[in-house]
Amino acid sequence: MIAHIQGKLVEKSPTHIIIDCGGVGYHVNISLHTYSLLPNTDFIKVYTYLQIKEDAHTLFGFVEKSEREIFKLLLSVSGIGASIARTMLSSLDPKQVTNAIASGDVVTIQSAKGIGSKTAQRVILDLKEKVLKLYDLDEVSMSQSNTNRDEALSALEVLGFVRKSSEKIIEKIVKEDPEASVESIIKKALKNL
Repeated sequence: MIAHIQGKLVEKSPTHIIIDCGGVGYHVNISLHTYSLLPNTDFIKVYTYLQIKEDAHTLFGFVEKSEREIFKLLLSVSGIGASIARTMLSSLDPKQVTNAIASGDVVTIQSAKGIGSKTAQRVILDLKEKVLKLYDLDEVSMSQSNTNRDEALSALEVLGFVRKSSEKIIEKIVKEDPEASVESIIKKALKNL
């Protein structure tokens, strides 16, 4: 397996990059999350996952090792292929995916294009234990902070704020203070909206 590729960034698009490494151009599929993290330099390093099928050898690249690990975990779930896993990591960042799996948040996982409710439930069923163990998360604190976040988000929606912008601000607040109460999350969010 190819663990990483380091070389000159020749081409860059939201779905793939081409890296020149020793005169060979590698076509590497990427997620939007990785695209957003690509440095503005010509020389880059991406961690890779090589998928070998009968008809193709496909290379997937990630700026962060953690995203690659989540990608591999998602591939282990029946019914999730590389394109769905990549789409999931394009619409949600790796932290959101691990938090959603750890807390059993079907709605967040289902928000990714191509994921139905049965597939979302299967992802949680298959990966919850692995994610809790791998990332050393506590199930109780995960569900508590997630509930506060969801309640605050619902309250802001009722107040007429756009869900997308509210989500970004609430994520930032919860990241800074995971133990924040619903009231404090809403108050802080209102100051930033």
